[in-house]
Amino acid sequence: MKSIGIVRRIDALGRIVIPKEMRKSLYLEEGDPVDISSENDAIVIRKSGSVCVFCGKNGGDLTTFRGRSVCAACLRELGEKKD
Repeated sequence: MKSIGIVRRIDALGRIVIPKEMRKSLYLEEGDPVDISSENDAIVIRKSGSVCVFCGKNGGDLTTFRGRSVCAACLRELGEKKD
């Protein structure tokens, strides 16, 4: 995924708005749970649960590769690519 940098201000209640473009690219919908953690000097927000890093699908057929979840369909497609 392309790295995007956007500045947002924290409101009086400590909230921020995740830009629509980011939510759409990560398949985040209203009401979806997210995991919030801190790593070094960063606040990290991840979609809760395991989802495929390529297509955003979740389910039991995920494999972990280099710390990222990949679904069986995307794994097959990657295996077919011989660029």
